[in-house]
Amino acid sequence: MIALGSDHGGFYLKQELMKHLEERGLEYTDYGTYSDASCDYPVYGKAVAHAVADGECEKGIIICGTGIGISISANKVPGVRAALCGDCFSAEMTRLHNDANILALGARVVGPGLAIKIVDTFLDTPFSGDERHVRRIKQIED
Repeated sequence: MIALGSDHGGFYLKQELMKHLEERGLEYTDYGTYSDASCDYPVYGKAVAHAVADGECEKGIIICGTGIGISISANKVPGVRAALCGDCFSAEMTRLHNDANILALGARVVGPGLAIKIVDTFLDTPFSGDERHVRRIKQIED
């Protein structure tokens, strides 16, 4: 299960990503927002982060205008490793090396076509499990 969340700036991109996830046959839960009315990104970043940290969802995708504020909010929740990615290489590396469990996107930075490719890369790339990366993740969590 994938947790989705956005503020008003990411609302329309989230709608595109929900269609894409449905086409892939992937289940998701939408934690809001449910319109393009102005709202506060920390509410939705933290909702997704708690869903992932509590084990309700395996991974999360969060979206705001730049992806910055919502990723900062999500990373305040223990156990969350949210990575802001604007390209496929970063999405691949954050899964391989950091075992990131939430992808953050900036709707005003990447368009829907690129966002879909980034999402697919993030969801389809496993964590490498290499000892050096496990050690580094433990250092982040301490």
